[in-house]
Amino acid sequence: MVTRPTPGTNRTGETQLLAPSYKYIQFNTSTVIARLTLNHAPHNVLTVPMMKEIAEAIESLNGRAEIKAILMQSSQAAFSAGISLEDSRPDKVFQTLDAFTRVFQAMVDISKPVIVVVNGPAIGAGSELVGFADVVLATPKAKFAQPEVKLGVFPPFAAVMLPALIGPKKTYELILTGEALSAEEALRFGFVNKVVPETELKKTVDALLARISEFSGPVLEVTKRVIAGSQGLPLKDAMKKSQDLYLNELMNLEDVHEGLRAVIEKRKPVWKNK
Repeated sequence: MVTRPTPGTNRTGETQLLAPSYKYIQFNTSTVIARLTLNHAPHNVLTVPMMKEIAEAIESLNGRAEIKAILMQSSQAAFSAGISLEDSRPDKVFQTLDAFTRVFQAMVDISKPVIVVVNGPAIGAGSELVGFADVVLATPKAKFAQPEVKLGVFPPFAAVMLPALIGPKKTYELILTGEALSAEEALRFGFVNKVVPETELKKTVDALLARISEFSGPVLEVTKRVIAGSQGLPLKDAMKKSQDLYLNELMNLEDVHEGLRAVIEKRKPVWKNK
């Protein structure tokens, strides 16, 4: 059962939204980085209720300008073992795909950068979940596999998404054989951004989040929308879309003017996230 967000107050007496309580994930929005932790022991198997929680948590961040990015990680040894066998049955597959689609749509639609940390196997839908991230940090313990063919089915999202991420040839190989992609191979094919030793993972993640936290939340949102919304468009259309967002949305932000003033005055900008 999900407890809905409730109003609270911070140390300055300002009203703020407290994160709801979930059963299968941990969700913390007490800082400018929203932290979503997959927490379904022992392997983060994705059930319909768990996927509903993930989607609802991400969707709840729409309109919250103070949140600058989303960090998705796992509290278990595996990042995710994929969809549960129970929810893969023919009589339940419609509801499963519906919940699955809602998660990925939430990740695509949210204008905040989504950073995913993988320190273990990401299998099936777990690997597809990683594929929808904006930035992926992994350790050598990570591996990515689409073994659905072994169960007599195919991965509906990976089949569409992977060719653009790792190329059609490697996509055919992974999906038709069910073989896993190591962390280093994933790095080479552009599926992950960095592979770091497990001992350096926290430091690397903290440094990335600290850097992102330095910037204006709304500026980051518009920037992500340009990058995400331009993919697949003809160059002329993509340039037009970028120009429209730059002139009609970016230039209306208070933080844009603050950033320019800060450069002129040779000081660090004070963002209002407006």
